[in-house]
Amino acid sequence: MKRIVIADDHEVVRSGLRAIVETRSDWIVSGEATNGEQAVAAASETRPDVVIADYSMPLMNGLEVSRRLKSMRLRTEVLILTMHENEELLTEAILAGVRGFLFKSDASKHLIFAIEALLDGRPYFTGVLLEKLLHEYQAGKDSTSDMLLTAREQGVVQLIAEGHTNKSIGVILKLSVKTVETHRASAMRKLRMSSTAELVRYAIRRKLVSP
Repeated sequence: MKRIVIADDHEVVRSGLRAIVETRSDWIVSGEATNGEQAVAAASETRPDVVIADYSMPLMNGLEVSRRLKSMRLRTEVLILTMHENEELLTEAILAGVRGFLFKSDASKHLIFAIEALLDGRPYFTGVLLEKLLHEYQAGKDSTSDMLLTAREQGVVQLIAEGHTNKSIGVILKLSVKTVETHRASAMRKLRMSSTAELVRYAIRRKLVSP
């Protein structure tokens, strides 16, 4: 029996995903989560084969969830779901160790195939985004300005944009306040920003949080 954890902050989405997963008699939903922190906890507790994680979740986005699970050395694959057609997210996902990436609009048709691929040790990426990514690289596009931040720095920026203090960010990400301040300063330096308001606008543009 293969175990699947579903993480999304919308109940109707979780219900829809559960209904699709449960069409397979050899798969079971071993846990659900409404934010990234709960997703990591559910994965730690149930040791699932796959975590289906929404990219834009409170506290910790899907990429940060992947980083946390990777650091815990769990044999768990992460399938990122997103409604944003953005090749930059795919690049970031790959850097975060994600091997599955799927549009929410394609979930009803492709979710089963995506999970099967991950269970077989194969990656699964939405074809449209993969084609765009390859095209950008082949065209020699310089995307370094959009890829400046590490996954950890993006996680810190997301939490800042959600209104968390350095202390609460440290608790959520299990980092010292000093380390959080270092990541915050590094992100602001790389993005050439000087205020929290600018970081919030950046987070909204990158779909890390909702406006």
